[in-house]
Amino acid sequence: MNDIQDLFPTRLERKLGMFERFDPVVHSEGAQRSNGPLNEDQLHEYEQKGFLSFENFFEKEEMEAFLQELSDYEEDEDLKLSEGTVLEPGRQEIRSIFGIHEVSGRFSQLTRDPRLLEMVQQLLGSDVYIHQSRINYKPGFTGKGFNWHSDFETWHSEDGMPRMRSLSCSIILTDNGEFNGPLMLVPGSHRYFVPCVGRTPENNYKESLKSQEVGVPDKVSLRTLMLEGDIEAPKGDAGTLLLFECNTLHGSNMNMSCWPRSNLFFVYNSVENGLVNPFCGNRPRPDFLANRKDWSPLTPVT
Repeated sequence: MNDIQDLFPTRLERKLGMFERFDPVVHSEGAQRSNGPLNEDQLHEYEQKGFLSFENFFEKEEMEAFLQELSDYEEDEDLKLSEGTVLEPGRQEIRSIFGIHEVSGRFSQLTRDPRLLEMVQQLLGSDVYIHQSRINYKPGFTGKGFNWHSDFETWHSEDGMPRMRSLSCSIILTDNGEFNGPLMLVPGSHRYFVPCVGRTPENNYKESLKSQEVGVPDKVSLRTLMLEGDIEAPKGDAGTLLLFECNTLHGSNMNMSCWPRSNLFFVYNSVENGLVNPFCGNRPRPDFLANRKDWSPLTPVT
């Protein structure tokens, strides 16, 4: 049992209405808020929309080594057998590789890049650690979509993340355009928590990572938030960066084009927001999905 009160009840048998978040969006205050690379306009945009996009944040030359490694993974048959690798439903094509910062020294170093780390620390108002990392692939023509969801709803329910004090850094590895299934977000949706209906089956992750059915917001709530905030799909060339708050609703369509789409995700969590027992009452998910073994603060590496 958790000693911490569950402030975000979800995965229940009866529907609960959505409600406003309790936690700040930008957690730093006073001098700490202004002591970072993001200016006040950017902080305000993040507070209002729940995300920030930076086109060509990394130079194309910086991305070349990552792209070569990405290509190697696609041909690695042993990696496809790893528990942290998720294949497309009914296919042998990779959908996601989790724990990528533990597989690759190059990606591990990237998690500590001061250009990322200083922004994350400014937004979360504390030292941070990696809760989860992954690469999401969408092969041309066959890459499936991801249903609408809030990451926090899953991390709270299935991993025991107590509060909304985490965020995702998404780095575009291959160009994201309007036709190859770019990430879509609902601006302003992070300001509300949308409880989901339905108990969480044991080992739900084995199915949800391929096709999420549990933990999907109801259509009435989605419609309300979309009519209020619309939908945005930040796109860009390889090296573009997207920062989005843990409770921002997002999803993506299948890739109907010939151009593959691959994005890298680092999930940073505050060291003051460590995981407790899953609030859904199930066993914790594996460490490659939810880091429970090392919450040491990340330090910059150049």
